[in-house]
Amino acid sequence: MRAASYSTDGIKPIIYNKISTTGQNQPVFTRLLDLIRSVWQDNLKVEMIILASAGPLDPKTGYIYDAPNIPGWKDFPLGEKLHKEFGIPVIVGNDANLAALGEWKFGSGKGHHDLIYMTLSTGIGGGIICNDQLVEGAFGLAGELGHITVLPDGPTCSCGKQGHLEAISSGQGIVQYVDQMLMQGESSILSTSKELNAWEVAKAAETGDELAIKAFSRAGFYLGLALASIIHIFNPSIIILGGGVSKSGALIIDPMIEKMKVEIMDKSYLENLEIVTTKLGDEVGLLGALVLGRQKLQIE
Repeated sequence: MRAASYSTDGIKPIIYNKISTTGQNQPVFTRLLDLIRSVWQDNLKVEMIILASAGPLDPKTGYIYDAPNIPGWKDFPLGEKLHKEFGIPVIVGNDANLAALGEWKFGSGKGHHDLIYMTLSTGIGGGIICNDQLVEGAFGLAGELGHITVLPDGPTCSCGKQGHLEAISSGQGIVQYVDQMLMQGESSILSTSKELNAWEVAKAAETGDELAIKAFSRAGFYLGLALASIIHIFNPSIIILGGGVSKSGALIIDPMIEKMKVEIMDKSYLENLEIVTTKLGDEVGLLGALVLGRQKLQIE
């Protein structure tokens, strides 16, 4: 978890802190409270708390329907609890949506009016900007790009459904595929004797390991399949990829682009489309929260 306090202008934090989400036998919410207090100096007048959280969630109330990777955050009234604790307005946004805002205002998407942000990490999240507006949908649940079905009856996603993009092209999906192929007897420098991660699979691919290369090619293939449909719907001028898996670069991006070329109904969709990686890195969520906070306070 990261937290920062900001002034009404500029993007350099007044105070910044980072801690692990879990630890010291403390509930995640207790650790969050301590983190917020650590960036709240006594002499600071804090107008609003903006928090980027995994979803799905209700951005109008800050109610977390389910954050599967955060213990205890199912049907969790986060916004209400934070408001009760600190007594100031609290806004809770989907983390990938806020990342899209951050990239649009300060990062790779600056100057673009229609963009897609996709974070490729343990899971896959997405954020959509159309005509300079964040797309949230009627109930704040839009933009779950990782939960597009790309392989009916495929592997089970973290949400419990089958064949979602996240189950295949996320870091976890890549590792699960490698584990499955190893158990079926495929040869590789990778081993089932230790717990793998996507970074290790990428390193193996860079040495020419065929299974590791195939795992990333497969992930890129289905990512391109999903993005072809997404650009047919939204026609963005830029797609921004973030998250640890995006750092594998050409291993996943090249097969992604090749599949997009095959699937698009007309080449005009790709002719002026930029495909880039994030400029803001791990701070993208904080800066997206800053953008949202200034919008709410009507500060440009």
